[in-house]
Amino acid sequence: MQSLKEKASNVAASAKSGMEKTKATVQEKVDKMKANDPTEKAVATEKKDGRIYEAEMNKHATQDRNAALHHGAGTGTGRPHYSNTTTGHPHNC
Repeated sequence: MQSLKEKASNVAASAKSGMEKTKATVQEKVDKMKANDPTEKAVATEKKDGRIYEAEMNKHATQDRNAALHHGAGTGTGRPHYSNTTTGHPHNC
């Protein structure tokens, strides 16, 4: 089960992705209106598709990171975890 913090972060990532997709679509329309030939229009569409793909990848990366943190793959601090316990092996100095 997802924690509340994980759910909130996933919702935020999804909302941000949706906003980026909308901005990409609007920018494509502006670029197409400014375009004088079909090649420029095709470039505008390719840029939009790239921005949408990038937004989706960022959303999925955030959701994967949230799931990994929730399921114990990290300490959540972004720093390595060090322990004060010893392994029982003598130190060779």
